Amino acid sequence: MKKILCIGEALIDMICTDKGSSLSEGQHFLKKPGGAPTNVAAAIAALGGQVELAAKVGVDPFGKHLIEVMHSFGVSTKWVFQDEQHFTTFAFVSLMENGERDFYFNRGADGQLHRQELEGLDLSEYSIIHFGSATGFLPGPLQYAYQSLLQKAIQHNVLISFDPNYRHLLFKDNTQSFIDQSWNFLDSCHFFKVSDEEAMLLTGTESLAQAVDILLQKTKSVFAVTLGKDGTLLGHNGKTRIIKSIPVNPVDTTGAGDAFVGAVLHQLSGYSTEQFLALSDEQWNAIITNGNKAGARTCEYLGAMEAFKHLTSDIFK
Repeated sequence: MKKILCIGEALIDMICTDKGSSLSEGQHFLKKPGGAPTNVAAAIAALGGQVELAAKVGVDPFGKHLIEVMHSFGVSTKWVFQDEQHFTTFAFVSLMENGERDFYFNRGADGQLHRQELEGLDLSEYSIIHFGSATGFLPGPLQYAYQSLLQKAIQHNVLISFDPNYRHLLFKDNTQSFIDQSWNFLDSCHFFKVSDEEAMLLTGTESLAQAVDILLQKTKSVFAVTLGKDGTLLGHNGKTRIIKSIPVNPVDTTGAGDAFVGAVLHQLSGYSTEQFLALSDEQWNAIITNGNKAGARTCEYLGAMEAFKHLTSDIFK
């Protein structure tokens, strides 16, 4: 199998453990390594895949921690750069009593990944490039690195995977920019994963059925709409079907979607673009079922990276 490249943010989630407290009131915080593409890379490696992460962190203890965690899973950090001018990015999160999240994003090094730093990438080494970070659509060098790498992937006929990972608090003042940039990837990718909310946002519809109809009409991709306990809706060859979820008593759903994507990409990494296009309904059923298994396993543990320690290829049996 060829390698998979994941590009996007590597950051530290600072989770307030004082339940119901706002960030200004909270006193206790738990440090967790994260970032959607970072999670996906860790999941792929945990399942036995070959994966590299392209990202930028600070020259600080938190950047060092992120790199060490990636190494512990077997993720290559050849394309993870350390920035002396910017601190590692932080996301502060607290869950309020009403269920809303109090969120503050302190952006630093992740947005400073320049396209020139990735010019040495030999795309013939990779079977898949995964773009899995909404921060790649925020203004800055990473945005240009994203766009540049997408064009190179198209030119080299590399399988392109996309997960928009919409975060309202990052785009609440410019949602249309997020939608427009997402469609640039939806028009070009071979596989994408969205939530039901993202599907409706990107299509400007008010129901999942309407959203799926538009995605079938306007994209050529195979796509998965994750529906939690209700399973995963698979769009393939102009048709849709629901692949059942795996029953589980969830402890924490953090990282479940990233585990799903990681499991799907790990299975696809053995196929060329031509072979990918020829996959049958039965093969896709198995691929998505295994993705659901990975997502379910992740829900059984507290924290994404802790859960990924328990991801093995045995779950595919």
